[in-house]
Amino acid sequence: MPVIESLALFPLSDVVLLPEISVPLYIFEPRYRQMTREALEGSREIGMVTVRPDALGSMAGEPRLFEIGCLGRIAQAQEHPDGTFHILLIGERRFRILEEHARSGDRLYRCARVEPLTDARAESEAELERIRGLRRELLALLEELIEAMRPDASPAKMLEGFEGLESERLINALTQAISFRPVEKQRLLEAPTVLSRFEIMGDLLRFRLAELGTQGPGSPPLPN
Repeated sequence: MPVIESLALFPLSDVVLLPEISVPLYIFEPRYRQMTREALEGSREIGMVTVRPDALGSMAGEPRLFEIGCLGRIAQAQEHPDGTFHILLIGERRFRILEEHARSGDRLYRCARVEPLTDARAESEAELERIRGLRRELLALLEELIEAMRPDASPAKMLEGFEGLESERLINALTQAISFRPVEKQRLLEAPTVLSRFEIMGDLLRFRLAELGTQGPGSPPLPN
């Protein structure tokens, strides 16, 4: 996939966009209102990137970013009389920032040259079987998490929406649905394979269960 020579960057501290997942956003800062307006006049594409935790104090300026982000396409946009926007952004594919462009002209927002990323696909039967096993384990962990967090809910009914999803979409949907911290979602975004995302997701669900005082299947004993 060819390099994108100039992609508008939208840095946020608390949102991580993933492929095939939609995120509603309210755009109010002048630089991002300009970015949105110009995107709507052109490709409708924006590069969502997450601000590094140690750079949160410089959000008003140009904070340091993780180099892996997700290209999003504006599916819906409503401009308000005061110039702000409500938009719906749908993730399309991951990218790596190669080089950030210097500010030029009257552009207020950041832009970069980026490389679209393609996931390495599982090919061997052993790897595919490993993914199938991790998928079963992940759904069991999710059921336990639902029971721990929503004792009055029906786990089987809540799982229906996830069980039929293709593996990559399942991971992305769970990343969006569960209140993981941004840095945890970033780990999943950066993982280069579906297999590695299943492994990371399993670890995150076990950790969440441990925080709630229960353990998922296959979890190591908790320290005393």
